[in-house]
Amino acid sequence: MFKKILVANRGEIARRILHTCREMGIGTVAVYSDADRKAVHVLDADEAVHLGAADPSESYLHIDRIIAAARETGAQAVHPGYGFLAENGDFAERCEREGLVFIGPPARVIRALGDKTVARETMILSGVPVIPGMNRPESDPDALAREADRLGYPVLIKAAAGGGGKGMRIVQARDALHAACVSAASEAAAAFGNGAIYLEKYLARPRHIEFQILADGLGNVVHLLERECSIQRRHQKIIEETPSPALTPELRERMGQAAVAAARASGYVNAGTVEFLLAPDGRFYFLEVNTRLQVEHPITEMVTGIDIVRRQIEIAAGLPLNLTQQEIRGRGHAIECRIYAEDPEQGFFPSPGTIVFMQEPSGPGIRNDCGIYAGFQVPVEYDPILSKLVAHGEDRDAAIARMLRALERYVILGIRTAIPFLRDVLRSDAFRAGETFTDFVPAHFSDWKPARTETDLARLAYIADDLVGRRETPAPGLPAGEYPSPWQRLGNWQRQRA
Repeated sequence: MFKKILVANRGEIARRILHTCREMGIGTVAVYSDADRKAVHVLDADEAVHLGAADPSESYLHIDRIIAAARETGAQAVHPGYGFLAENGDFAERCEREGLVFIGPPARVIRALGDKTVARETMILSGVPVIPGMNRPESDPDALAREADRLGYPVLIKAAAGGGGKGMRIVQARDALHAACVSAASEAAAAFGNGAIYLEKYLARPRHIEFQILADGLGNVVHLLERECSIQRRHQKIIEETPSPALTPELRERMGQAAVAAARASGYVNAGTVEFLLAPDGRFYFLEVNTRLQVEHPITEMVTGIDIVRRQIEIAAGLPLNLTQQEIRGRGHAIECRIYAEDPEQGFFPSPGTIVFMQEPSGPGIRNDCGIYAGFQVPVEYDPILSKLVAHGEDRDAAIARMLRALERYVILGIRTAIPFLRDVLRSDAFRAGETFTDFVPAHFSDWKPARTETDLARLAYIADDLVGRRETPAPGLPAGEYPSPWQRLGNWQRQRA
């Protein structure tokens, strides 16, 4: 087993990985940028190495500096988390060349599945159903127009080199295709360094269903059941749950088998996610493979009891999976809400700034993977995710009730978050009925505004008054602006002699 692992990421996912490493007795190295000098993941690690400026290209995307940090600290392996370099085949290959273990799939697999058109061809050859569309990228507007005519409108433009909604456009008619393709290619080039695009037939009102997979280097592959990820904004997930309210046992079995077949066909090793679209008629289609740990992995951990990060590390160390499909059973229901620094009233626009007050929820079945604290400056340079709030209950109704209670007790002041929006989604009749499709937000919450009650205002006024009072009123015997030490807070005390 590894003695030391470098975590090439930041925020809540870096902390998540660090926690499992600590449980396994593995030393840890954090890396950080100028913007993250006081980030909590830096404090959690055994060692920390400064990478550079806040711009990702000078820090979390700078391969040479991350490799140098691993060398300098004697780390034997690198865990990329998600985002940044997690799905970068060049980074995985560089780690291999430098004698470092990349905790993820091999570079060749990342490259093959990272190209969405190559992935489609691989799935077709393995018998996994795919959405009708193109199997190679195209830049010629006339060729794209002919392909759109063949598929029939509406069509979906997608980036060949990446996911996360970047470079994705829905086109309803031929006269809008050219401008949408130019815009999509430009966004894809900026996000992935590759502007290649292709077309798929757009499916109306599908569900987004994904299966977590684990595969070792000995040919053992299992899935850890599904996650429903249909509630999205800007093609990015904000609420996930497991099990999906739409899947029957028979459909779950068929989709799980397809996910395992997809992993085997690509020679997959380590943890990954096979994503599908489930049409209203019950047919499902391959969407993509995410060659990394997913943001929503905690809900799978909650219902299966399997630590996915631990399994990633064990597989990367060459250990067998030692887990059969028959042994994997889900228990209860889990929901995750992504807590972003963003304003849902303004199109979910990012809301960076200083967190002046924070109160995390707790209680039975509640887990909060968090990367912030009161006083932390949320930077503008990175994805605005602050934490992943998870609720687990005996059934879906119990999980919803626990999540609502947790959201009501989650207080973050100083920046805007989508917490009020998330509460309203979970309270909605459509969500409670399990009617969750990828158009859920525009269909039900396109003009959402928070309902501000007198109780809400009273709570805010109380917190504000408490904060201002603490700032303006000095502690007894201390100058203004200074706070008592823990010893002064204890009051009258005496040192006990042995």
